[in-house]
Amino acid sequence: MPNTIIIGSGSYLPERIVDGKHFADSIFYDDNSERIEKPSEEIVQKFIEITEIEKRRYVNDDEMNSDIALKAAQQAIDDAGIDKETLDYIIFATNFGDIDVNGQMSFMPSLSATLKHKLGIKNLKCVTYDMIFGCPGWVEGMILADTLIKSGTAKNILVVGSDTLSRTTDPYDRNKMIFADGAGAVVVTATEQENVGIVSKNTLCYNNEELCFLETSASLNPETDQTRRYIRMRGRKIYEFALKNVPDAMKQTIDDAGISIEAIDKILLHQANAKMDHAIIARLFKLYKIKDYDHAVAPMTVQEFGNSSVATVPTMYDLIKRGKLGNHTFQEQGYSLFASVGAGMNINAFVYRKP
Repeated sequence: MPNTIIIGSGSYLPERIVDGKHFADSIFYDDNSERIEKPSEEIVQKFIEITEIEKRRYVNDDEMNSDIALKAAQQAIDDAGIDKETLDYIIFATNFGDIDVNGQMSFMPSLSATLKHKLGIKNLKCVTYDMIFGCPGWVEGMILADTLIKSGTAKNILVVGSDTLSRTTDPYDRNKMIFADGAGAVVVTATEQENVGIVSKNTLCYNNEELCFLETSASLNPETDQTRRYIRMRGRKIYEFALKNVPDAMKQTIDDAGISIEAIDKILLHQANAKMDHAIIARLFKLYKIKDYDHAVAPMTVQEFGNSSVATVPTMYDLIKRGKLGNHTFQEQGYSLFASVGAGMNINAFVYRKP
């Protein structure tokens, strides 16, 4: 049975940097559609204290989701050094498809088909597949790619995570300050080399009362158009859910790989908000009865780039691989844990060993 290894990566961070001053004139409403009377500057500062998100990236008006995905995907293909016509699958993780500046969303044609067209791929047997799985979409795309490769169905697969969430946020919702835009991509291939690549994987789907934790709904401001839908997040519910369930899923994935947590040199966790991510990592180590650990094991990008959903993990991987994320590196033959949680609610993880 072949193994799945990453042979190329790419990412795109939009040029437009948005800091707290951008929200200085915002009018905020609470979850009960009541206007919050506190000064916006006070609300923004409190938000930064809780999430640590000081900046985020937004696309320019003339950029679409498929455009930024193209930039990340082309980088990954070039980095892999393969002929794009040899791709057997394009798996595109997204949540809202292509969205224009007016908030109009489109999934027809699919984002993966649109990306294939923009890449100029002519191979009719290159199958296009959209992964609609919440923020864990890119991780799930990697899990699907591994299944396809191990089954012998595919050899080369492009896995992309790209979203433009800045165009789906309610202007009256404080949570709009969490979300950002970005794209990340990798090319994976089959190898006969043993004990490398994706060595364990785990997906859990909590799709009962958790469905409403992240969804789309009307604006919090009742005086606006109530037919338009925006991303809506119940932050406290998600925080409690994640802390209760994500560390256990991560531990199970590490245990399934037959390694100790000390063997993990990097944990690439979805960048939701810093407070939640710090707490998840701490609880993971606590499950192994470890109180003190090197915090460099879990890089953080959310403070500078915001939460770009499916793009956070592949972007972080690409930046580390290219030596563009501080002193973070991947050790030769080292193990990394990739994990995410998001709308559904879905949780997933995989352990990857660098060849």
